[in-house]
Amino acid sequence: MTAPPRARRLAVSLLGAAVLLVAGGAQSHEIDSALLSLTELDGGRFHVTWHAASRTLQDDLGAAVVFPDACHLSGEVLDCGARGLVGAISFPWIEGTMTRVVVDVQWRDGSRFLRIATPTAPSLKVYGAAASGWRALAPIAADYTGLGVEHILTGFDHLLFVVALTLLVGRKKQLLATITAFTVAHSVSLALTVLGVVRVPSPPVEASIALSIVLVCAECLRPGDSLTRRAPWAVAFAFGLLHGLGFASALLELGVPEQHVPTALFCFNVGVELGQLGIIAVVLAGRALVTRLRVARPWMRPGLIYAMGSLAAYWTLDRLGAVLGL
Repeated sequence: MTAPPRARRLAVSLLGAAVLLVAGGAQSHEIDSALLSLTELDGGRFHVTWHAASRTLQDDLGAAVVFPDACHLSGEVLDCGARGLVGAISFPWIEGTMTRVVVDVQWRDGSRFLRIATPTAPSLKVYGAAASGWRALAPIAADYTGLGVEHILTGFDHLLFVVALTLLVGRKKQLLATITAFTVAHSVSLALTVLGVVRVPSPPVEASIALSIVLVCAECLRPGDSLTRRAPWAVAFAFGLLHGLGFASALLELGVPEQHVPTALFCFNVGVELGQLGIIAVVLAGRALVTRLRVARPWMRPGLIYAMGSLAAYWTLDRLGAVLGL
């Protein structure tokens, strides 16, 4: 039996309220930081400078950092031998904390590696000075493709936007064109930002991204015709430029190996695209399964859309506070 309209509205309202309560429960915490600088002295030897907020860590570099196996630390000099600084630099102690460590490696030829180790990614891979050939680029390709997939799957605002687009567009060919337009747009703005051509402050970008989800959710619920329904690819392209700026912010925070920027950019985009396709596949498979099992109810689609829109509206207001300095 189909639930009466009042019951459906009540269910949708309660679902939206629950989403807001869960979102509101997130608390901000102070983030500690540390800096590890390695400057090449000569072939394979680096001068190490360690700045940590904790006095204990400042006095105990050896225990705070795990260098590649071929490297040996003696005082403030790290000797990595003929192979050079290649491999993983790890900070296992930051797991489960709010601490981030900036790793800054500078080679004599001017190449630079700048990355940030986080509690969820406490290990960084260093690829050595500028190199060429597939063997040198393969680790970078694998790492940055993985980072792209991870970012789209854990970046809930981008994830919800892709889900909303999938719910908005009915025909598969139109969905393909829409997602392609979104990919092209965010690839362009991502590249321009990482290369320093475009510089946009992060707070208004993040607020606009959240607002884009609200607008697409509203279009999903609109009963009549609209530009968004007639040409969803155009709307996806416009919003894709915004989301690309958000991707760039995350990628710049992670860091890009200066000598391998094109490879890192391309592979990060590939990872994002793979993540998007995975999300779309899950949404379409879920819709097909619900239809096949005949468990679909009239309130399910609008309920999901209202929940996503409510969460995005909360994000928008919260991020506008950051823009206005509230």
